Parts: sequence; structure tokens; C-alpha cells
Amino acid sequence: MTAPALNPDSGVARVVCEQLAPRVGDLAHNMELALDAVRRARSDRADIVVLPELTTSGYVFADTDEARRTAITPSDAFFADLTNLLAGTRTVAVLGFCEDAGPTLYNSAAVVDADGVRAVYRKTHLWDRETLFFTPGEQMAPVVTTPHGRIGVLICYDLEFPEMSRRLATAGADLIAVPTNWPLEERPDGERPAEIVQAQAAARANGVYIACADRSGTERGQAWTQGTSVINQYGWITATAGATDGTRHRAVTDVFLHLARDKSLSPHNDLLRDRRTDLYAQESPQL
Repeated sequence: MTAPALNPDSGVARVVCEQLAPRVGDLAHNMELALDAVRRARSDRADIVVLPELTTSGYVFADTDEARRTAITPSDAFFADLTNLLAGTRTVAVLGFCEDAGPTLYNSAAVVDADGVRAVYRKTHLWDRETLFFTPGEQMAPVVTTPHGRIGVLICYDLEFPEMSRRLATAGADLIAVPTNWPLEERPDGERPAEIVQAQAAARANGVYIACADRSGTERGQAWTQGTSVINQYGWITATAGATDGTRHRAVTDVFLHLARDKSLSPHNDLLRDRRTDLYAQESPQL
């Protein structure tokens, strides 16, 4: 059943994070997988769609040559197809791809709407074997102004560095979209994955919404956390992907992103104004 339409003037935005299982090295399949996910999100009247890290390529590459065979540029026909799919809508899609930059490969994320590719962010903090295939980006993550609010972008391991989410918050981001591939790790019974705890902490510390789209399936023996979640500006999880068929899960929630611009915690406290930037550059006393 198609979800009811939202009033485009209400300020409420529907966020859809879809958990996919790309096939490593199968570019054509993964491109269609991504387009199908956006079609489903559109049928649910999604305003913001977030898909996983390296959606178009898969993640566990055998070697650099395999990664290169799945690499595309922001001018690839895939992004034109995605732009056409978004034509006539205010929907914004954020997804990961393996970026071909000539001799260099980047683990990148694109922000795409009806006008085309609005921004490309190259992951600046590479995890484990990513360092064998990719070059870290040298530009700070972008904040893209959309009809729904201001969207910042990080990729997976970037979220482990508090400076990244704080910088996006001070740059005016209302929501941080995080395409991710979180490898499954053991954790104590009853505990959430540490990556989700980290995302909650980043949302709470910065007063921003965070939308994480994780992987599903198993790729060359690597299982995934399947931690797809949307977190509000207070650090609470408002939607998660249900584990139903092992391949496609979705987190869907309606948010009012402009609420993230109010950083007040009490009549006397404000998350950003209370920072003591005059102290942070000082050396700590060695006692």
C-alpha cells in the first residue's frame, strides 16, 4: 500500500534508509538494486533516501583491479538515470559508490536530486582493507541545502571521529546522512552495536538528526551489523530496519528537520554556544 502523501509545506520530511545487499563486483546488478530502492522510497513519498556505503560496487574486493572494474564517475549514466527517476519530485538521494578519479579510487557518497549530482564526498577516514584500494579524501564533508533542510554527509568510519559530526553541526547541518557498511562484531548480550551507540552520541552531542543506512546479507564471508537507523536530535532512535528476509530492510520515519536548529537544552544552556573554544586549543597541564 502506498504511504499517504505529506504536505510539502508542512516542513515535515519523510526519511527512508534502505538496507541492501549488493553483489561485490556486479556493477549492473547493483545499479539496478539502487534504482529499485529509490523507486520504492518514492512510492512511500520519501523526501530523503539514504542507501549504504559502496552500494554500486559491493565492499569486500579481492584486489584493486576488481574495485576498479566497479568504479564510476559522477558523470556516469547511472547518475543520469537516478536524476531522471527523481524528476518532478523534491526527493534527495544519498548513496555510496566506488569513484573513478583516474589513477585514484575513492570510497565516495553522492547527493542527488532532480537537478543532478549536488555533491560528492570522498571518505576521509578509511577502515582496515579499504586502505588497500582507496585514497582518503582531502576535503571536509559537505552540507547540502535542500527543500527539507540542510543535509551533511559522512561515510561509516568517519562517524567515529567526533570532530566530523561537530564540524557539520557548526556548518548548519540539520541531518547527517551516513551510508555505511558496519561489519558484524560480537557484543555483550542486551547491548546495541557500538556503532549505533556512537551515532546516538553524535546526534545528542550536536543536536542533529542522523540517518544511517547499513548493509545486509553476507559478502565473501563477511556478515554485517544490519544497524540501519534514524536517530533524532536528542540521540534517541526513532526508526530501525526490520530483519525480515535477510536482503532488504527499511527504516522509515517522518521528521521536522528544522527542530535541529534549536540547540537549547535549558533556559540557560545551548549545545553550541556553551562550547569553550578558547580552551580547546590549549595544551592540557601535565601534572
